Amino acid sequence: MRTIDCHGRSVRDINVELKTAIGSGERDVRLVNPDARHNLAVAVLTDARITIDGPVGYYCGGMSDGVRLTVRGSAGWGVAECLLSGEVVVEGNAGNGAAASIRGGTVVVKGDAAARAGIAMKGGRLVIGGDCGYMTGFMMQRGRIVVCGNGGPALADSMYEGVVFVGGEIAELGNDAVVSDTTAEELAEIHATLERYGVKGPDAFRKVASGRKLWNYDTKEREAWKAAL
Repeated sequence: MRTIDCHGRSVRDINVELKTAIGSGERDVRLVNPDARHNLAVAVLTDARITIDGPVGYYCGGMSDGVRLTVRGSAGWGVAECLLSGEVVVEGNAGNGAAASIRGGTVVVKGDAAARAGIAMKGGRLVIGGDCGYMTGFMMQRGRIVVCGNGGPALADSMYEGVVFVGGEIAELGNDAVVSDTTAEELAEIHATLERYGVKGPDAFRKVASGRKLWNYDTKEREAWKAAL
C-alpha cells in the first residue's frame, strides 16, 4: 500500500501525487493527516482503492468513475458529487449535498447526512445509516436512497423516478411525494446492501415515491406547482 502524508501540503500537491501513484500502477493508496482539506481524491477515473484516515472537507471523491474510496471520519459538503461508478464510504457524518447528481455507483454515509442529500440523482444508490436532513432526494430523477433513521422536512420534494426508503419517522413529505409499502423483494435488497457495508438498520422501511402530479404541468394542480416553485 502506498501512503501519502498530507500534512503541511497543498491539495493540488496531494492530488498530483495520488494521481501519479495510480498512474504508475498503484491500486491501494492511503492518505494520512488530511486535516479536513477540500477536494481530495477528485476525478479518480480508475478502480483504485483509496483510504483517507481522518475527516475531509468539501467535494471529496467528486466526479470519479470506478473509485473505491473510504473516509475514516466525517465529510463536508458534496461528498462524491457527480460520481459515475464505484463506491464512496464515509464512516462518520456528511455535510450538505452528499451524493448530489450521481449517475451510478454507491455512496454510503454510516452516520447522519445533512440537507439535500441525493439531490438531482440520475442513478446509483445512497445509503444513510442515521438521519437525513431537509430536502433529501429533491428533484431526484433516478436511483435509490435508503435512510435507516429519520427523514427530514420536504423529503423527496419534486422527485421524478427516484425512490427513497425510510426506516424511521418522516418529518414532512415534499411536494408530490407519496408513501407506500415496501415489497419483500425491495426489503431483501435493502438488507443485503446494509449487510454488505456493515450498516445496522431497522427491520422495516417505508417507500417514498413520486405521485407524478408534477411530471407535466396541469392547471388542475396549480397549487402544487406554486408550492414546488
